[in-house]
Amino acid sequence: MDMIRTIHGTTVLICSEDGPRLESERDIGTFLGAAWDGDAALVAIPVARLSPDFFQLSTRLAGEVAQKFVNYRMQLAIIGDISARCTESKALRDFVYEANRGRALWFVDDLDVLQRRLESAAPAPSG
Repeated sequence: MDMIRTIHGTTVLICSEDGPRLESERDIGTFLGAAWDGDAALVAIPVARLSPDFFQLSTRLAGEVAQKFVNYRMQLAIIGDISARCTESKALRDFVYEANRGRALWFVDDLDVLQRRLESAAPAPSG
């Protein structure tokens, strides 16, 4: 079951392993709608919820998803080990590298890594 958690000041929709899959551009609304319902600023989607097409950049699905999240000012984190896919595709490896340098889309191995990313991105407490 999907859940909302606040991690280092960011409200995060953490999607469960099961549930509707993101298989095409029209499925993005399901995830964005759930995020808006929970006032989330970041959606964490496990690899298991993504179509294999997401990782084949020639399908353009990853780019469409990333752009839609940017357009709605929503951060996206893909959670799970995709190292085998990155080994097979230099284009995917480069895409992941560039995405992880920014703030809109992150690829992380697990929620602990996401928590560390959010901690380092959080503003320092004043006082």
